[in-house]
Amino acid sequence: MKKQPDTDVLKVNNLSFSWKNSSVPVIQDIEFSVRDGELVAILGINGAGKSTLLKCMNRILKPENAEIQIDSININNLSLPELSKLVSYVPQSVMTNFSMDVFDVVMLGRRPHISWRISDEDRDKVSNALKLFDLENFAFRRFDQLSGGERQRVIVAKAVVQSPSLFLFDEPTSDLDLNNQIQVMKRIRGLVDNMGDRKAALVAVHDINLAARFADRIILLHDGRIKAFDTPNSVLTESNIAEVFGVNCTILSATDESPMRVLVEDEIQFHTASVIKKEE
Repeated sequence: MKKQPDTDVLKVNNLSFSWKNSSVPVIQDIEFSVRDGELVAILGINGAGKSTLLKCMNRILKPENAEIQIDSININNLSLPELSKLVSYVPQSVMTNFSMDVFDVVMLGRRPHISWRISDEDRDKVSNALKLFDLENFAFRRFDQLSGGERQRVIVAKAVVQSPSLFLFDEPTSDLDLNNQIQVMKRIRGLVDNMGDRKAALVAVHDINLAARFADRIILLHDGRIKAFDTPNSVLTESNIAEVFGVNCTILSATDESPMRVLVEDEIQFHTASVIKKEE
């Protein structure tokens, strides 16, 4: 059963970021929160600031004057090891030339919690994560010999054993086929629904329909600002999509059999033709 979001895991206020020697902000006047048990997707065109926003959440980038709290703690008051216990970040591009076994790659996620040596608890958490992501048979396979979808599951498992309150994912479905895109998003959805304790996820995605299907709320970025932040039904309107993505679309409401879908231009014609053919 899905947890009922109540308290905020993440709070962001007064967030703006510009590159050094640039007067043009990449993102500006950003304010939002992510609740316990919630998956929030970030949508926008390339260059909208999705990755920049994520990197500000764990101090890879350091915005001026922003207040960012995880579990009610200002991240600027935390050391990097302390912050690593609260937030786990999976970047868009992951090195694929690890000549390590899958078990050891996942164990890297326990580094913030290891003082002197690997404990039985650390090994148990890694074993449980491998089981959770159907990776038990890959435990002693080399990471660099896996397929793209298999590597992605390993990296998500590594994020899980870090035991954070907040998961950050930057385009976790890029370079994956359609089936693996859906499977990865299902697993991320499961992290916040079924892992217990305080868990939330902030996920930058490029696919509108994946966001509509799996997110509780969506941040729609446009020109470095939040254009809309609400449920998929409220954010993904024809006018918002036309303004942000520059395409005409039709919205198909969710039914008991299928999730909400956004059809753009050529897809509209294809869908209409399919419906007519079925009726004939």
